[in-house]
Amino acid sequence: MKKLSAGERGFIKLSSQLVQLLGPSLVRFSPLRKGVISLLKRRSLHIARNPKPDSKYPPGVQVDRALMGAAITNSIDRIISNQYIAPAYIDNVMRFVGQDILKIPYAQEVKSRFYNETGNYPPGFLVVSPTNSCNLRCVGCYADSGTNREKLEWGVFDQILTELRTLWGKRAVVISGGEPFAYNADGKNLLDMVERHPDLIFMSYTNGTLINDKVAKRLAKLGNLTPAISVEGWGARTDARRGKGTFDKVLETMARLRDHGVLFGLSLTATRDNAEELLSQEFIDYFFDEQGAGYGWIFHYMPIGRSYTIDLMPTPQQRLWMWRRSWEIIREKQIFLADFWNHGTLSDGCISAGRYNGGGYMYIDWNGHVTPCVFVPYSPVNINDVYAQGRTLTDAWKEGFFSHIRDWQEEYTVGDGTHGNWMTPCPIRDHNAQFRSWLRQYEPDPVDENAEQALMDADYACGMDAYDQAYQSLSGEIWETYYLKTRKNESGDVVPLPQVGEEDNYIRGQ
Repeated sequence: MKKLSAGERGFIKLSSQLVQLLGPSLVRFSPLRKGVISLLKRRSLHIARNPKPDSKYPPGVQVDRALMGAAITNSIDRIISNQYIAPAYIDNVMRFVGQDILKIPYAQEVKSRFYNETGNYPPGFLVVSPTNSCNLRCVGCYADSGTNREKLEWGVFDQILTELRTLWGKRAVVISGGEPFAYNADGKNLLDMVERHPDLIFMSYTNGTLINDKVAKRLAKLGNLTPAISVEGWGARTDARRGKGTFDKVLETMARLRDHGVLFGLSLTATRDNAEELLSQEFIDYFFDEQGAGYGWIFHYMPIGRSYTIDLMPTPQQRLWMWRRSWEIIREKQIFLADFWNHGTLSDGCISAGRYNGGGYMYIDWNGHVTPCVFVPYSPVNINDVYAQGRTLTDAWKEGFFSHIRDWQEEYTVGDGTHGNWMTPCPIRDHNAQFRSWLRQYEPDPVDENAEQALMDADYACGMDAYDQAYQSLSGEIWETYYLKTRKNESGDVVPLPQVGEEDNYIRGQ
């Protein structure tokens, strides 16, 4: 395939400018949309078949990024073509994309100020859990795992979001919990905050059971928050972890969101018991094709919350199978389905602690604890204290514990990727012994009693270390043979190793 010509690149940029100016009516104009989609997919697939020898990324990493790029492009087209999405969503999302492509001066000026102050680019987004309250009690959840019901004060929550825009020049916010739709402070709820910040784009992880018709209608009107609804598998699996009747309530919510034109996605937590079910063809087809999910996120169960146990983690063999199977789905169905632990190749590895390259994030919980990641329950600083002292979100980012993690990330993923295996990017999951040494050095506070207990649990430490070593051993050869070297098949396409067939047993660890 040929590369895009200068004229084709100009067409894409012009289309982005028109979207920025004219919004959803133009995006729904099928000939223009199809033309842009075709060109973007063509560019991605060209890279997937022809990794650049002079790229800073290893060839297999280029392939992953190109395949996901094609999947994202196809997913956007698929969402718009479904015709159920409310105009406000298309307007907000396309303006967001258009402003990113066109590099709006205001955002660039803010990012430049951050760079001049710190010598680095600001994190790409924030994750905020404004409350730990939840109407469900899911086994092993990191939220609502303590004895108290807590929430961020309205003014603190508002200041966090304001500084994301004014100090970092960013617009993306992920809302977690607890159950975000249970948040209430000063008589105001989550959607009141979303309405207060129309220039931000929100995604919220939610169990979906509190989204009634009134909430769905307001979501459609606002158009800048998309719910990612948690599902553990089919009905039996979901109800076993989340409570009897939850699965049916989730399906009712999805129907309600479709009726009101609300863009929604999936949040899938893989365990030792349900990993194969979540990535089965039937499950993927049902939720993406029949239920209309626009995107999906895969989490691997992390033993950090209530009643934590390493026995629920997908086995190292299952994790490697999930790696192959997720890329098979992305390649064949071209849907956006991201696996936070298996897709480190898409993000230069770990993105916690607001990493230096501008693509990372930080997490703030209901008590104000600022932590590197949702799944790292140790905090060196509290945002309430930061604000009480007249300091800012950027001051929290500068904390030594976070800086140390960012330095490790840079060393681990430097250059051509040979310094570290990007299939094992997570400090707490894949390098737990090293991570525990950082805790001893910087002594961040555990955010709750469960995190404190894990620090003193020798069996937990031994189990995590054994897991890390087993998966490093299994994935190391894949990293070396596919990602760093690659090869082409008979059609000339660069393909991942091992192939489905005889070597599939290797992937499964059989």
